[in-house]
Amino acid sequence: MPNPTGYLASQIWLHWLVALLIIPQFLLNESMGQAWRAIERGQEVTPSVLITAHVVAGVAVLALVLWRLVLRLTHGAPPPPASEAPALQMVGKITHGLLYLVLALLTVSGGMAWFGGIKASAGVHEAATSLLLLLVSLHVLGALYHQFVLKTNLLARMKRPG
Repeated sequence: MPNPTGYLASQIWLHWLVALLIIPQFLLNESMGQAWRAIERGQEVTPSVLITAHVVAGVAVLALVLWRLVLRLTHGAPPPPASEAPALQMVGKITHGLLYLVLALLTVSGGMAWFGGIKASAGVHEAATSLLLLLVSLHVLGALYHQFVLKTNLLARMKRPG
C-alpha cells in the first residue's frame, strides 16, 4: 500500500461530505423513529420529505463510505504525526476502522429495516446510531487534542491535499 504524505483532494472532499450528510441524519432521526413505530403498530405511513431525505442521505453515505474505503486501500493515508505515542496511534486506527464499519452497518441495517421490514435490523440501526455518535465525538475530540494540545497541526491534513 502506498505511504502518502497527505490525503488526496477527493479523500478530503469525501470526508467532509460524509460529515455533512451525517449531521442531518441525527436531526431527521425522530421522523424516522415515529414512522417506524407506526409501521410496527400496523399503521400506514405516508412518505414525507423528511423520511425520503433520511433514506436518500443514508444511501449516499454508504456510497461515499465505500468510495472512501477504495481510495484508502488504493492510495493509503498519511502516517500519524511522528511525535504521537504508540497508544494514541492505536486508538486512532481503531477509531477510524470502527467509523467505517459503523457507517456501513448503519446504512445497511437501516435499509434492511426500512425496505425489508426486519425488526432486528432496526434494533441494530438504533444501537449503531448511538455508537456512531460516540465515535464521531472521539474522532472530533482527538483531532482537537492534536491541534490544540499536542500542536501537531493535524487538522491541516483535512483542509488541503498533501
